[in-house]
Amino acid sequence: MININIPVSVLNLSPIRQGQEPKDAIDAMVDLAKATEEMGYNRYWIAEHHNTPTLVSSATSILIKHTLEHTKTIRVGSGGVMLPNHSPLVVAEQFGTMATIYPNRLDLGLGRAPGTDMMTASALRRSQNDSVYTFPNDVNSLLTYFGPEEKQGYVKAYPGVGTKIPLYILGSSTDSANLAAQLGLPYVFASHFAPRHMEEAISIYRNRFQPSDYLDSPYMMVCLNVIATETDEEAKRESTTMQQFFLNIVQGTQFPLQPPVNSMDNLWSEPEKEMASSMTSVALMGSKETVKAQLTNFQEKYNVDEIMAVSFIFNPEKQKRSYQIFKEIVEGK
Repeated sequence: MININIPVSVLNLSPIRQGQEPKDAIDAMVDLAKATEEMGYNRYWIAEHHNTPTLVSSATSILIKHTLEHTKTIRVGSGGVMLPNHSPLVVAEQFGTMATIYPNRLDLGLGRAPGTDMMTASALRRSQNDSVYTFPNDVNSLLTYFGPEEKQGYVKAYPGVGTKIPLYILGSSTDSANLAAQLGLPYVFASHFAPRHMEEAISIYRNRFQPSDYLDSPYMMVCLNVIATETDEEAKRESTTMQQFFLNIVQGTQFPLQPPVNSMDNLWSEPEKEMASSMTSVALMGSKETVKAQLTNFQEKYNVDEIMAVSFIFNPEKQKRSYQIFKEIVEGK
């Protein structure tokens, strides 16, 4: 019997919808956090992107703090903090401070990409060396900073010592799978925009996992695009918002999140359609019955421990309804 009654969580890139200002997008981010907390979602993660006028998720730790302030029980975290952009000590101090204010509610997801283009990455980067390659050492530094007093070096994160904030390795490649397995940390794969290596990465992580002080056995999370609606036809139309979002990436355009359209035919060329569609090829989309069948098939193949849902839906109420339907599916309602 395949288990679909698994923890489900939320990833939010905090997009600005057409007609909105940045403050509206931040308010919508908090509103969705409150709604999914009430639904019983496990965690709510906020992404990190830079020099992107259509997203407000650049100062991720500030948005996390803001979300923690306006919620009560849901775990809040980063999906993720992009370590090439940050000193591990500064990250430890920021998250240690938040964990002190909001104990047992904070997650720290870590990525090795800059979350932007290379020119912006150069402006962000803390050194002229390519700190992407220091990622494994940076992760180990954070594990130490959050660890017990007796394992600290001379430089410590105050507050932060002894907070044991859980770390998660994020990735869209097999490199990150190897690192998560080697360190014995939970692994989160970004299938919501880069599903190509998902199967291989899951296999590598599980096969090479080494038990650690943090985990006895592998904990595999996958981020998926989820659009759950009353009918398959409605989901197909709502999904054009997501398709336009990824077309933005393909074309290098910077349009805010767009309302759904009846047809994408006039918006993309065949090569653009192919590229955008490949980024969303692993998705759960349709009515409750359809999404349940898709989720069951997904679990038959991958049997992951937790799914983190990303829902690019223009209407905020329909977005909340999608999360509600998805939660009902995993609960067997």
